[in-house]
Amino acid sequence: MSDGVKELTTPIAEDVLRSLEALDRVELSGTVYTARDAAHARIVEAIKAGEAPPFELAGAVIYYVGPTPARPDSSMAVGSAGPTTSARMDPFMEVLLGAGLRATIGKGPRSRECPEMMVQHGAVYFGAVGGAGALLAGSIKSAEVVAYDDLGTEAVRRLQVEAMPLFVALDTLGRDAYRFGRESYLSSVRGR
Repeated sequence: MSDGVKELTTPIAEDVLRSLEALDRVELSGTVYTARDAAHARIVEAIKAGEAPPFELAGAVIYYVGPTPARPDSSMAVGSAGPTTSARMDPFMEVLLGAGLRATIGKGPRSRECPEMMVQHGAVYFGAVGGAGALLAGSIKSAEVVAYDDLGTEAVRRLQVEAMPLFVALDTLGRDAYRFGRESYLSSVRGR
């Protein structure tokens, strides 16, 4: 660790997940899968039909992103890889967490039910900074389509990431960094 940043590697051990607190800064390395709305719907449909999902969900991390292709003259694995709004994936969370998903990456606050689901399943939600797609893409060392190629940029990909800069937005105790940040801001404004 350096400068108060927690270095994490997937799969993230349960005791490590439980030690994280909302607002902690982390750098994530290892395997991360991409999935957005359409892919989530297909994965959940497969699980409900008794079929295997396209990757092992137990201990997995999903990044809500549809990375753009890398430029032909680039050494990057992908082009821009900025997070999408996470709340759109909330209707799928209960099934995915029940199947073993342990962490997600996205931007913005989650539904009212999400903190309770994180507590119940011992999972976390990592926040990524919106508008920083080029910075985040620099952490992606490789990307391979593993399912739903017909979805184009929204296909499920297996990413190898290195020191991806994130923060804990929801921890395993249901503490919400978006709420803390808002409350802190409002109290500072009121105190003037």
